[in-house]
Amino acid sequence: MTTLVYGIKNCDTVKKALKWLEENQQQPKLHDYRVDGLNSDWLAEMETKFGWENLVNKRSTTWRNLDESIKNNLNREMALRVLTEQPTLIKRPIVIKENIALLGFNEKEYQSAFNQ
Repeated sequence: MTTLVYGIKNCDTVKKALKWLEENQQQPKLHDYRVDGLNSDWLAEMETKFGWENLVNKRSTTWRNLDESIKNNLNREMALRVLTEQPTLIKRPIVIKENIALLGFNEKEYQSAFNQ
């Protein structure tokens, strides 16, 4: 079964996750937000899994360039809107396979989730 990886193909963290998944026979398939788009229903589903606070990548250039009024007043509704408008603000990658849902890349978490 394919492991879906959501992110941006030129992101180093996404590259690390894809490499790890390939090396561990997880058949990763990348969904690149810039190429394949972003579905607001999917994003809302990810918010229920991870929480909007965890989806927002506050280390990103996109975050640093956001208007201060948005950063200072961020709530669930505003976060979902901003993430839809600016998918590069989403922490990456998001990895989904059957009952596995991972945010970011941490090799120990991946090993545990995929029983490696």
